[in-house]
Amino acid sequence: RSFEQLDVQGNTPYDGRFVFVRLRYNSGFGGGFGRRGGGPPWSHDYPRGEVHFTKILNEITYVRARLDGSNILGLDDPELFKYPIAYMAEPGFWSMTEKETENFRAYLKKGGFVIFDDFRVNEGHWENLQQQMRNVLPEARWIEIDDGKHPVWHSFFEIDDPKALISHPTYDQGMVLTYWGIFEDNDPTKRLLAIANVNGDLSEYWEFSDTGFAPVDLNNEAYKYGINYVIYGLTH
Repeated sequence: RSFEQLDVQGNTPYDGRFVFVRLRYNSGFGGGFGRRGGGPPWSHDYPRGEVHFTKILNEITYVRARLDGSNILGLDDPELFKYPIAYMAEPGFWSMTEKETENFRAYLKKGGFVIFDDFRVNEGHWENLQQQMRNVLPEARWIEIDDGKHPVWHSFFEIDDPKALISHPTYDQGMVLTYWGIFEDNDPTKRLLAIANVNGDLSEYWEFSDTGFAPVDLNNEAYKYGINYVIYGLTH
């Protein structure tokens, strides 16, 4: 299905409260893997993933997230600058126009924080994400942040061993879930602009957390990672 054929709600009007923002993009690499219903890659786990996540975020933190909707925004949408945190699914299929590249670069440099999720290192997905970010931030370098020492792992929950979470039950269990970040000035002591869950799919856990598809403990851990990302993004 195309974007127009997806069952999407209208975007939530801005009122200063936290809203889950999902990035929409054109794909230069065909359909996304694992998308039930055949939607575009960026829509994987929509809307149940963000619906469940914002409910948990609202319940256990002081972030008063809006529960009456979420937003889907293009990379070149000026509305993006109203929201400090953005989420992208399946960046292995991501491609950009020049305008989108320029707008996304400005968003990250002005304080935006992006979460890349739901992709595997094989089939060129990690390579494509790296290439797209080279276009956005040519000077930036990805740095692995798996040792549990970075503040993102302690912004709300204490995650001492980020590698303890398995990739996802639907993934090849030989895959190793790792986390990579892009930092301001390539300095790990400065602000984290982007984080990538390589071989990870947090949103898949969120989407099916009410079905028994994955063990409760794993679902709970996946929520912890997402909440830490949001709290970090709101406070840095």
